Amino acid sequence: MSESTLYIGLMSGTSLDGIDCALVDFSSGNPRLLGTALRPFEAGLHAELLALQTPGDNELQRVALAANALAEAYAASVAAVLAEAGVAPDQVAAIGMHGQTLRHRPELGFTVQIGNAALLAERSGIRVVADFRSRDVAAGGQGAPLVPAFHRGVFGGKRHRAVVNIGGIANITDLPAKGAVRGWDCGPGNVLLDGWNARHHGQPYDADGAWAAAGNSVNELLERLLADEYFDLAPPKSTGRDLFHLGWLDQHLAGLPGLAPVDVQATLLEFTARSIANEIEQEAGEAEAIYICGGGARNGAMMRWLAALLAPRLVSSTEALGLHPDWVEAVAFAWLAKQCLAGQPGNLPAVTGAAGARVLGAIYSA
Repeated sequence: MSESTLYIGLMSGTSLDGIDCALVDFSSGNPRLLGTALRPFEAGLHAELLALQTPGDNELQRVALAANALAEAYAASVAAVLAEAGVAPDQVAAIGMHGQTLRHRPELGFTVQIGNAALLAERSGIRVVADFRSRDVAAGGQGAPLVPAFHRGVFGGKRHRAVVNIGGIANITDLPAKGAVRGWDCGPGNVLLDGWNARHHGQPYDADGAWAAAGNSVNELLERLLADEYFDLAPPKSTGRDLFHLGWLDQHLAGLPGLAPVDVQATLLEFTARSIANEIEQEAGEAEAIYICGGGARNGAMMRWLAALLAPRLVSSTEALGLHPDWVEAVAFAWLAKQCLAGQPGNLPAVTGAAGARVLGAIYSA
């Protein structure tokens, strides 16, 4: 098993839109996708994971039960991908399981991603590598973002590039042709857009940004959102739902009564695009091309805003570099599992602020 080049990556991110599962072959160096699956969360599990983002009653038991349910859903995703590819469990070296983030407070010395890795190992019959972020935090780092090390290996080149992952939270990897790679969370990605859309339409996301595109951005609200202190911080930095959530938005809306919901959605779209573009201009201004991955790459209105704000730079999805934007993060955690088994570092101290390079992850044997 140790000689296998096949790994599975599992990612369920801040957007809570479901489980991304990717079976990856690393035999040629660069990742090759053999199978993928997107599994939406069952409604009850989605509701509980969302509720657990904030303090509540009986949390210890609820977290444990949610972790078990998540492991069962992960195992079903793994089985589906293996069946699609015709690959047996004993042909896979390991599963890289990110887990579901419930708290991310590196300034207090902790980050929490749940998902019962032991149960997943039992159900799948495959070794599991989990808890990737804690070691970086223990070394004084942010524990995030972790994908820039993967981006360097897969997307780095002779031109200065930036890669932007727009999930629930957006993060940027600065990939100069020469010199140190940098990366950081630049602010909200889809989390506010999805939450506002769900509040008013009962749907998990605004498909293609169509609702946002039908409204008009409100400049006063936009200025209030962009004035948050997070945007004044220099990298390394990371964030999550602990800061950017609908309650945060409601505080800014309190002094602006009567705004049409569609105009708030339009403002949130511009806010997300501008917060990304502003950080690229400030921290990666020499990048010649910007490549987008994550759910935001499927939002046509978002992509148009970014293209306009970042012109004359090329703005495209990572598919132009050979990896579909939907699967970049899942593949990254397959890669991080491979790094762990090889005893190789998975973090970049210049990105996270950790005291040094560290091997990331805890191993659960099959």
